[in-house]
Amino acid sequence: MESTQNLIDVTVLPPHLKHATIFSKIDELQPGQSLTIHNDHDPKPLYYHLQSMYGDTFGWEYLEQGPEWWKVKITRK
Repeated sequence: MESTQNLIDVTVLPPHLKHATIFSKIDELQPGQSLTIHNDHDPKPLYYHLQSMYGDTFGWEYLEQGPEWWKVKITRK
């Protein structure tokens, strides 16, 4: 079962805090731990931002891909 502690509903965050909040949570993850984000659009730009900041140290798995909601599981490798 998915922990609500590691679920971020991005839709309720102010735009200027979205990426900072996600990056802060990713920094707290230990190897093997994951975080799920819930969004109202494809967060692919976040994926590219993560790639540029963290390289290949995380996994990215779509759990839901629209058309209304997107859910992505990000796992620290």
